[in-house]
Amino acid sequence: MIAVVLTAGCATAPKSPTAEALEAPAIRAEERSGVEAVSLRRTVAGQMLDFRFRVVDPEKAAPVLSRNTPAYLVHQATGARLEIPETKVGRMRQNTLKPEKGRTYFMLFNAAGRKVSPGDKVTVVIGEHRFENLTVQ
Repeated sequence: MIAVVLTAGCATAPKSPTAEALEAPAIRAEERSGVEAVSLRRTVAGQMLDFRFRVVDPEKAAPVLSRNTPAYLVHQATGARLEIPETKVGRMRQNTLKPEKGRTYFMLFNAAGRKVSPGDKVTVVIGEHRFENLTVQ
């Protein structure tokens, strides 16, 4: 009788995750996009944010560095969306058809009139890629 109770208890117990499920890490934005965030700093007396990123996989990074890929920054505390300013010569971001592995590129975001302070958390969105919880230096 006791053996039957233990067997029934084991049969109804929830199954534990497989070893494969425990070992499968979440895919990070850096791995999907082919670029890694290097820094995010205030510049121009706090009127702009300078986002620097390094190419780790040129093939995956090509859409990130395309001039047609939309990009913006979200200040997490306020939800403010900061755009890349456009000048007479184009948007204030680097773009290329042939990204170089190991090279660092930049994007500038307009923070004029917004209080973005060092230590604030932001999310940079470039096309379908989201670089979340970046800290402003």
